[in-house]
Amino acid sequence: MKTALTIAGSDSSGGAGIQADIKTMTLNGVYAMSAVTALTAQNTMGVTAISDVTPEFLRQQIDAVFEDIRPDAVKIGMVSSAALVEVIAERLIHYNAENIIVDPVAVATSGSSLSAPEAYEALKKHLLPIAALATPNIPEAELLSGGRITDESGMMSAAKTIAEKFGCNVLCKGGHSINDANDLLFRMNGTHHWFMGKRVDNTNTHGTGCTLSSAIAANLAKGMSMPEAIQRAKEYISGALESMLDLGHGNGPLDHIFDLKSKYAE
Repeated sequence: MKTALTIAGSDSSGGAGIQADIKTMTLNGVYAMSAVTALTAQNTMGVTAISDVTPEFLRQQIDAVFEDIRPDAVKIGMVSSAALVEVIAERLIHYNAENIIVDPVAVATSGSSLSAPEAYEALKKHLLPIAALATPNIPEAELLSGGRITDESGMMSAAKTIAEKFGCNVLCKGGHSINDANDLLFRMNGTHHWFMGKRVDNTNTHGTGCTLSSAIAANLAKGMSMPEAIQRAKEYISGALESMLDLGHGNGPLDHIFDLKSKYAE
């Protein structure tokens, strides 16, 4: 069985973070492992507290995984301090990790800040250059590129800038303010590919970014090409949204869609 490691924060409501990652990786047919960067008190409506682990403890978690069950892919999500970013990069380089997916999380879907400015600078310096793929949404792509995105040509310009600046492939995720749900893959070799989608009128969007990047990591772990891994992951998240599951008072988590397992676990 192929394996994948998520390095991210914990979401106490289960809809995002390592909980969403583990569920998604499992439903997409790989053995999921985790290294926790922070504990959070959060739900679908917001984040009320964050408690980082120490850099030494994060290092020990990563070592424990790699020294026993080597991951075929690694997904990196919320990392809220520069010291933690540096530990992650150092250990992944040490182990020559493969298929590294960086979801450059800055702000939660609810609007809550998840990353200090110095942590984001460290992410740009240490993690993006070793990533196989970065998966920014529109606000994150603006932060990383330094430009404004108002249309699909802006997405193309930002993705190209990020790829050239940081040396990684980029999946710039669209949205209905820019397009229906069309995502752009811009590759380091200068080629690009649009993944067309249809906006699903569903307010339950907590954890969508975590879920998409984790599904891509799972698919890469199984040996799929980058475009195929993204296409399958996009189909998976679209299926979750279309199921219209509503669990709580806010924007309920998406990742309890267990009836998708048989289709995407192969």
